[in-house]
Amino acid sequence: MLHFDDIVFGPIFSRRLGSSLGVNLLPSKGKLCNFDCVYCECGWNRDGRSDHVFPTYDEVAAALTEKMSKASAEGVRVDSVTFSGNGEPTMHPDFPAIIDLTLSLRDRFFPEAKVSVLSNATLIGRKEVAEALMKVDNPILKIDASSDELVAMINKPAGRYRLAETVEALKKFEGRFVLQTMFLRSPEFDTASPEALAAWMDIVREIRPREIMVYTIDRETPDKSLAKYTVDEMAAFVKPLVDEGFRIQVRG
Repeated sequence: MLHFDDIVFGPIFSRRLGSSLGVNLLPSKGKLCNFDCVYCECGWNRDGRSDHVFPTYDEVAAALTEKMSKASAEGVRVDSVTFSGNGEPTMHPDFPAIIDLTLSLRDRFFPEAKVSVLSNATLIGRKEVAEALMKVDNPILKIDASSDELVAMINKPAGRYRLAETVEALKKFEGRFVLQTMFLRSPEFDTASPEALAAWMDIVREIRPREIMVYTIDRETPDKSLAKYTVDEMAAFVKPLVDEGFRIQVRG
Protein backbone atom coordinates (compact mmCIF):
# COMPACT_ATOMS: atom_id res chain seq x y z
CA MET A 1 0.00 0.00 0.00
CA LEU A 2 1.06 3.58 -0.66
CA HIS A 3 2.21 5.90 2.15
CA PHE A 4 3.87 9.31 2.06
CA ASP A 5 6.74 9.81 4.48
CA ASP A 6 7.34 13.50 3.74
CA ILE A 7 5.15 16.52 4.42
CA VAL A 8 5.78 17.83 0.91
CA PHE A 9 6.56 15.42 -1.93
CA GLY A 10 6.96 15.45 -5.69
CA PRO A 11 6.09 16.97 -8.03
CA ILE A 12 4.49 13.82 -9.38
CA PHE A 13 2.30 13.46 -12.44
CA SER A 14 -1.40 13.38 -11.67
CA ARG A 15 -3.86 12.15 -14.27
CA ARG A 16 -6.25 14.82 -13.00
CA LEU A 17 -4.05 17.79 -12.05
CA GLY A 18 -0.85 17.60 -14.09
CA SER A 19 2.51 18.19 -12.35
CA SER A 20 1.40 18.07 -8.73
CA LEU A 21 3.37 19.07 -5.64
CA GLY A 22 1.82 16.96 -2.90
CA VAL A 23 1.18 18.01 0.69
CA ASN A 24 0.59 15.42 3.41
CA LEU A 25 -0.89 16.90 6.60
CA LEU A 26 -1.35 13.47 8.17
CA PRO A 27 1.08 11.43 10.28
CA SER A 28 4.01 10.19 8.22
CA LYS A 29 4.07 6.69 9.70
CA GLY A 30 0.76 5.41 8.40
CA LYS A 31 -2.82 6.32 7.58
CA LEU A 32 -5.25 8.52 9.50
CA CYS A 33 -8.73 8.96 8.05
CA ASN A 34 -12.35 9.14 9.14
CA PHE A 35 -13.26 6.99 6.14
CA ASP A 36 -11.92 3.48 5.51
CA CYS A 37 -12.65 3.14 1.80
CA VAL A 38 -12.50 -0.32 0.28
CA TYR A 39 -10.42 1.03 -2.63
CA CYS A 40 -7.99 3.29 -0.69
CA GLU A 41 -4.43 3.12 -2.03
CA CYS A 42 -3.18 3.67 1.55
CA GLY A 43 -4.82 0.45 2.74
CA TRP A 44 -7.11 -0.23 5.68
CA ASN A 45 -7.04 2.08 8.68
CA ARG A 46 -6.34 -0.87 10.99
CA ASP A 47 -3.19 -1.74 9.05
CA GLY A 48 -1.72 1.76 9.22
CA ARG A 49 1.38 2.35 11.29
CA SER A 50 0.13 5.76 12.34
CA ASP A 51 1.26 7.35 15.57
CA HIS A 52 -1.60 9.89 15.14
CA VAL A 53 0.82 12.80 15.50
CA PHE A 54 0.09 15.56 13.00
CA PRO A 55 2.97 17.65 11.67
CA THR A 56 2.87 21.07 13.34
CA TYR A 57 1.98 24.26 11.52
CA ASP A 58 5.63 25.37 11.75
CA GLU A 59 6.83 22.06 10.30
CA VAL A 60 4.40 22.33 7.40
CA ALA A 61 5.37 25.97 6.80
CA ALA A 62 9.08 25.14 6.75
CA ALA A 63 8.62 22.15 4.41
CA LEU A 64 6.38 24.06 2.00
CA THR A 65 8.65 27.10 1.88
CA GLU A 66 11.79 25.03 1.32
CA LYS A 67 10.29 22.79 -1.35
CA MET A 68 8.52 25.55 -3.29
CA SER A 69 11.51 27.88 -3.14
CA LYS A 70 13.84 25.17 -4.43
CA ALA A 71 11.45 24.04 -7.17
CA SER A 72 10.98 27.62 -8.34
CA ALA A 73 14.72 28.31 -8.41
CA GLU A 74 15.34 25.12 -10.41
CA GLY A 75 12.59 25.87 -12.92
CA VAL A 76 10.53 22.83 -11.98
CA ARG A 77 7.02 22.85 -13.41
CA VAL A 78 4.23 22.87 -10.82
CA ASP A 79 0.64 22.88 -12.06
CA SER A 80 -0.96 22.23 -8.69
CA VAL A 81 -0.10 22.26 -5.00
CA THR A 82 -2.27 19.37 -3.89
CA PHE A 83 -3.37 18.33 -0.40
CA SER A 84 -3.92 14.57 -0.23
CA GLY A 85 -1.48 12.28 1.57
CA ASN A 86 -2.11 9.56 4.15
CA GLY A 87 -5.78 10.21 4.83
CA GLU A 88 -8.18 13.15 5.16
CA PRO A 89 -6.33 16.52 5.07
CA THR A 90 -9.12 18.58 6.63
CA MET A 91 -8.65 16.63 9.88
CA HIS A 92 -5.49 18.65 10.61
CA PRO A 93 -6.31 21.13 13.43
CA ASP A 94 -4.52 23.96 11.60
CA PHE A 95 -5.98 23.22 8.17
CA PRO A 96 -7.49 26.71 7.61
CA ALA A 97 -4.25 28.49 8.57
CA ILE A 98 -2.19 26.13 6.41
CA ILE A 99 -4.42 26.88 3.43
CA ASP A 100 -3.85 30.62 3.91
CA LEU A 101 -0.09 30.03 4.08
CA THR A 102 -0.14 27.84 0.96
CA LEU A 103 -2.03 30.43 -1.05
CA SER A 104 0.53 33.05 -0.06
CA LEU A 105 3.48 30.81 -1.02
CA ARG A 106 1.78 29.84 -4.28
CA ASP A 107 1.38 33.51 -5.20
CA ARG A 108 5.06 34.08 -4.40
CA PHE A 109 6.67 31.09 -6.12
CA PHE A 110 4.17 29.65 -8.63
CA PRO A 111 1.49 32.26 -9.36
CA GLU A 112 0.11 30.24 -12.29
CA ALA A 113 -0.35 27.06 -10.23
CA LYS A 114 -3.61 25.95 -8.66
CA VAL A 115 -4.12 24.96 -5.04
CA SER A 116 -6.14 21.76 -4.82
CA VAL A 117 -7.55 19.78 -1.91
CA LEU A 118 -8.71 16.17 -2.23
CA SER A 119 -11.26 15.67 0.54
CA ASN A 120 -13.94 13.17 1.45
CA ALA A 121 -16.18 16.13 2.41
CA THR A 122 -16.97 14.72 5.85
CA LEU A 123 -15.95 17.90 7.69
CA ILE A 124 -17.40 20.56 5.40
CA GLY A 125 -20.16 21.15 7.94
CA ARG A 126 -17.53 22.93 10.03
CA LYS A 127 -17.59 26.62 9.11
CA GLU A 128 -13.81 27.08 9.24
CA VAL A 129 -13.17 24.04 7.04
CA ALA A 130 -15.77 25.08 4.45
CA GLU A 131 -14.40 28.64 4.34
CA ALA A 132 -10.85 27.35 3.81
CA LEU A 133 -11.96 25.03 1.01
CA MET A 134 -13.81 27.85 -0.71
CA LYS A 135 -10.54 29.81 -0.91
CA VAL A 136 -8.65 27.23 -2.97
CA ASP A 137 -8.82 26.86 -6.74
CA ASN A 138 -9.84 23.22 -6.72
CA PRO A 139 -11.79 21.93 -3.73
CA ILE A 140 -12.23 18.35 -4.96
CA LEU A 141 -14.94 16.83 -2.80
CA LYS A 142 -16.05 13.23 -2.81
CA ILE A 143 -19.38 11.47 -3.09
CA ASP A 144 -18.93 7.84 -4.16
CA ALA A 145 -22.25 6.44 -3.02
CA SER A 146 -25.83 7.55 -3.47
CA SER A 147 -27.23 6.20 -0.20
CA ASP A 148 -26.14 5.78 3.41
CA GLU A 149 -26.23 2.01 2.89
CA LEU A 150 -23.76 2.21 0.01
CA VAL A 151 -21.57 4.66 1.93
CA ALA A 152 -21.36 2.11 4.76
CA MET A 153 -20.19 -0.58 2.33
CA ILE A 154 -17.78 1.51 0.23
CA ASN A 155 -16.46 4.34 2.43
CA LYS A 156 -16.99 2.78 5.88
CA PRO A 157 -17.19 6.00 7.96
CA ALA A 158 -15.42 5.86 11.31
CA GLY A 159 -18.14 7.89 13.02
CA ARG A 160 -21.59 9.27 12.38
CA TYR A 161 -22.18 10.12 8.72
CA ARG A 162 -25.35 11.13 6.89
CA LEU A 163 -25.20 11.61 3.12
CA ALA A 164 -28.11 14.06 3.23
CA GLU A 165 -26.12 16.34 5.55
CA THR A 166 -23.13 16.28 3.21
CA VAL A 167 -25.41 17.16 0.29
CA GLU A 168 -26.85 20.12 2.20
CA ALA A 169 -23.34 21.33 3.10
CA LEU A 170 -22.22 21.02 -0.53
CA LYS A 171 -25.15 23.12 -1.70
CA LYS A 172 -23.73 26.00 0.34
CA PHE A 173 -20.68 26.00 -1.96
CA GLU A 174 -23.03 27.21 -4.72
CA GLY A 175 -21.24 25.13 -7.33
CA ARG A 176 -17.73 26.33 -6.45
CA PHE A 177 -16.23 22.87 -6.15
CA VAL A 178 -15.30 19.78 -8.13
CA LEU A 179 -17.21 16.59 -7.39
CA GLN A 180 -15.16 13.40 -7.43
CA THR A 181 -16.83 10.00 -7.78
CA MET A 182 -15.35 6.51 -7.99
CA PHE A 183 -17.29 3.95 -10.03
CA LEU A 184 -16.60 0.36 -9.00
CA ARG A 185 -18.33 -2.89 -8.15
CA SER A 186 -17.89 -5.98 -6.02
CA PRO A 187 -19.95 -9.07 -5.15
CA GLU A 188 -21.62 -6.94 -2.45
CA PHE A 189 -22.39 -3.70 -4.30
CA ASP A 190 -22.39 -1.85 -7.60
CA THR A 191 -22.17 1.95 -7.62
CA ALA A 192 -23.48 1.99 -11.19
CA SER A 193 -26.55 -0.18 -10.75
CA PRO A 194 -29.59 1.51 -12.32
CA GLU A 195 -30.99 2.48 -8.92
CA ALA A 196 -27.66 3.75 -7.52
CA LEU A 197 -26.79 5.62 -10.71
CA ALA A 198 -30.18 7.36 -10.89
CA ALA A 199 -29.89 8.45 -7.24
CA TRP A 200 -26.31 9.70 -7.81
CA MET A 201 -27.42 11.78 -10.80
CA ASP A 202 -30.21 13.30 -8.71
CA ILE A 203 -27.58 14.33 -6.13
CA VAL A 204 -25.45 15.89 -8.87
CA ARG A 205 -28.42 17.90 -10.11
CA GLU A 206 -29.07 19.09 -6.56
CA ILE A 207 -25.52 20.18 -5.67
CA ARG A 208 -24.54 21.34 -9.22
CA PRO A 209 -20.72 21.23 -9.03
CA ARG A 210 -18.75 23.28 -11.52
CA GLU A 211 -17.05 20.09 -12.70
CA ILE A 212 -17.25 16.35 -12.06
CA MET A 213 -14.32 13.92 -12.02
CA VAL A 214 -15.43 10.35 -12.61
CA TYR A 215 -12.83 7.62 -12.32
CA THR A 216 -12.27 3.99 -11.36
CA ILE A 217 -9.67 1.81 -9.68
CA ASP A 218 -6.12 2.59 -10.81
CA ARG A 219 -3.89 1.11 -8.06
CA GLU A 220 -3.76 -1.78 -5.62
CA THR A 221 -6.77 -1.87 -3.29
CA PRO A 222 -7.15 -3.39 0.18
CA ASP A 223 -10.37 -5.17 -0.85
CA LYS A 224 -9.27 -7.67 -3.50
CA SER A 225 -12.82 -8.40 -4.71
CA LEU A 226 -13.28 -5.02 -6.41
CA ALA A 227 -13.74 -4.66 -10.16
CA LYS A 228 -13.23 -1.56 -12.26
CA TYR A 229 -15.28 -0.05 -15.06
CA THR A 230 -13.93 0.95 -18.46
CA VAL A 231 -13.77 4.54 -19.64
CA ASP A 232 -16.44 3.80 -22.25
CA GLU A 233 -18.75 2.32 -19.62
CA MET A 234 -18.34 5.33 -17.33
CA ALA A 235 -18.86 7.74 -20.23
CA ALA A 236 -22.16 6.01 -20.93
CA PHE A 237 -23.17 6.25 -17.26
CA VAL A 238 -22.73 10.03 -17.18
CA LYS A 239 -23.98 10.85 -20.70
CA PRO A 240 -27.38 12.09 -19.46
CA LEU A 241 -25.61 14.65 -17.27
CA VAL A 242 -23.28 15.66 -20.11
CA ASP A 243 -26.34 16.19 -22.30
CA GLU A 244 -27.74 18.45 -19.56
CA GLY A 245 -24.61 20.61 -19.70
CA PHE A 246 -22.54 19.28 -16.80
CA ARG A 247 -18.78 19.36 -17.35
CA ILE A 248 -17.43 15.86 -16.69
CA GLN A 249 -13.96 14.33 -16.88
CA VAL A 250 -13.84 10.54 -17.21
CA ARG A 251 -10.60 8.80 -16.26
CA GLY A 252 -9.72 5.12 -16.32
